[in-house]
Amino acid sequence: MPDYPTALGASSPDRITLLGRDLAEEVMGEVGFGELAFWLATQRRPAKGEIRVFEAVLAALADHGFTPTAITARLTFLSAPDSVQGALAAGLLGGGSRFLGVTEDCGRFLHDVLAGVEGGHPADDAEWDVLALAAVRSAREAGRLVPGLGHHVHKQGDPRTARLFDIAHEEGVSGPHLSLFAAIGRVHPRVLGRTLPLNGAGVCGAALADLGLPLELLRAFALLARTAGLIGQLAEELRDPVAKDIFLSVDLNNRSIPPRPFDG
Repeated sequence: MPDYPTALGASSPDRITLLGRDLAEEVMGEVGFGELAFWLATQRRPAKGEIRVFEAVLAALADHGFTPTAITARLTFLSAPDSVQGALAAGLLGGGSRFLGVTEDCGRFLHDVLAGVEGGHPADDAEWDVLALAAVRSAREAGRLVPGLGHHVHKQGDPRTARLFDIAHEEGVSGPHLSLFAAIGRVHPRVLGRTLPLNGAGVCGAALADLGLPLELLRAFALLARTAGLIGQLAEELRDPVAKDIFLSVDLNNRSIPPRPFDG
């Protein structure tokens, strides 16, 4: 017979276990959802400070207004009100390189830079700045953007960024990814010729990477957070609908033009 090992959920006629604990007696009512999500992903119970940073990340990414993910969820709910799962899925599928995906992209970028460091991590801000300057220059020369730099609304500074730095420092879990990200914020104007804010999605990626969460799952945690936000969007759509107005605004104001073949 095949064998399928798992340390996650398992059931018997009279008991359910999760992560080696009795679900009913040791998890339900005893473990918060953020702590459980971290525990499920890492299969180790997080420390209190780690939980605070992790849940701060979830709060930072839960909702950011009428973004494409929120609008898509609302419009899908308008089209198929019998399929709340479809509306949620539609919103989540929009998490990519411009929205939500920056969390993963930034974590990976920082990790790749750190992986190339020989002889240990920098010892002070000056050394971090040297490393960050080289990383930004390398990205610029390759024609690539530095993930986590810039925001279309918070041009003078994303309020989530400084707060998450503070929380990580308070809890003693600020590590090399956050240190490098902070240094990028200090040095990038020397390369780009302008000052851009460190955005919330980027600092979330740095914080998650410092918590030791798998790089391959960083976007998944952003999507976990946004799921709560999309539920809020759909709940508000039930109370104060706007999806029909969005649909009609486009449908009643379209303008016919001659065909233009795509020239690639």
